[in-house]
Amino acid sequence: MNGELPNLLPALPELILAIGAMVLLMFGVFRGNSSFKQVSNLSILLLLVCAVVMIIEVGGDRQVTFNGMFVTDAFAVFAKTLVYLGSAVAILLSGRFLSEHGIAKFEYPLLVLFATLGMLIMVSANNLMSLYVGLELQSLSLYVLAAMNRDRLRSTEAGLKYFVLGALSSGMLLYGISLIYGFSGAMEFDVLATSLAGDEGPAIGVVVGLVFLLSGLAFKVSAVPFHMWTPDVYEGSPTPVTAFFAAAPKVAAMALLVRALINGFPGMLAEWQQIIIFISIASMLVGAFVALVQTNIKRLMAYSSIGHIGYALVGLAAGTQAGIEALLIYLAIYLTMTLGAFAAILSMRRSDGMVENIEDLAGLSTTNLPMAVAIAIFMFSLAGIPLLAGFFGKWFIFLAAVEAGLVPLAVIGFLSSVVACYYYLRIIKVMFFDESSGAFEGGHGQAVSFVVGTAAVLNSPISFLLISPLVGAAAWAAGSLLF
Repeated sequence: MNGELPNLLPALPELILAIGAMVLLMFGVFRGNSSFKQVSNLSILLLLVCAVVMIIEVGGDRQVTFNGMFVTDAFAVFAKTLVYLGSAVAILLSGRFLSEHGIAKFEYPLLVLFATLGMLIMVSANNLMSLYVGLELQSLSLYVLAAMNRDRLRSTEAGLKYFVLGALSSGMLLYGISLIYGFSGAMEFDVLATSLAGDEGPAIGVVVGLVFLLSGLAFKVSAVPFHMWTPDVYEGSPTPVTAFFAAAPKVAAMALLVRALINGFPGMLAEWQQIIIFISIASMLVGAFVALVQTNIKRLMAYSSIGHIGYALVGLAAGTQAGIEALLIYLAIYLTMTLGAFAAILSMRRSDGMVENIEDLAGLSTTNLPMAVAIAIFMFSLAGIPLLAGFFGKWFIFLAAVEAGLVPLAVIGFLSSVVACYYYLRIIKVMFFDESSGAFEGGHGQAVSFVVGTAAVLNSPISFLLISPLVGAAAWAAGSLLF
């Protein structure tokens, strides 16, 4: 600490977001819940402005500030772009649903903004303490969002479960950080990497601390065996909140996991690779087999997200630049698939309420063929059917694993993907071949229709034309990490 002001340019988008969120908070306090729509629109605008500032002013050059605690580079720009996109779409999807359920409160978009701020800090964390601060800022906002519908028992239950288990994971994370610091004497990733690079190998305390650190981070990405909160929270939370949970926070947590391991513990590849391989295999298998018996769409999507996190972890397990490239490609594609699927779920309603069970989609093709086709595209893409975007994501992931010599891991991933095809195809079968049990209500809103249509196009066979620039951007981002 030299008493000089740090260079604020690398963190300029985060500062704009923090100040803008506090200004909107005051605006909402004085205007009340009648300002929900205005605050939501301004929040989306604020996220887009921050994204543009990040791309134009900050750029992809590696810059470190706040005494080494905050770093920005091409990897951060790529991941933060996905986070901004996921958060903006989550707010866009929420307006009609929250209004219809009487929970259109101005706090909702603000909580998304503060959660996004935490995610941005996570992505740029270059120190174990900034890692924790960003993680907790995100988590505290998400706990409240899960229990947003206070008059609904399942929503309050979801928030309570998320909070209790989240507190447990934070304790494990902090214990791991304390062990790593105690045995290495370092908190900054760059210093950690240097101190652990000796020929004598890491101390046993550092290895144990790394296990606890990975356990806490595995909870945040809902990887097995720390996934127990995911199905209940996804089912109980309001659907727009579930869409948010499944998108932006997953991207941020995966980016944090990548940066922590690649930048902080490159000399311990043999130690952490074993853990990542285990949770990857467990996540893929649990996501594939447990989803087979689900009848609720949101619970099915919860197990689907667990499985997809397992696939993404295959890229990290490779421990190579090609593996990180594949992981970033997969996260970008996963974001479009998930947001599109949840936007479609939001649009499904009958006279007696929202459609949440798979059987309730029966006969959708006869009453709303465009929506049925869009959902079919999302399901085929999630399953990894060739020529759709999801296929390319899995192709790059498994290819990176094979090139790194992890052939058994790639084979397990391929087989679990085949099993997962069953429950995706079951949804398509119900929509197109089962007899309708009643008419669906129309008028699901222009925002939802826009998100569904855009995501469907991005996941359709036309995605073949978009893969090349995505691969180039992912290579640019992965190359900025310290390999």
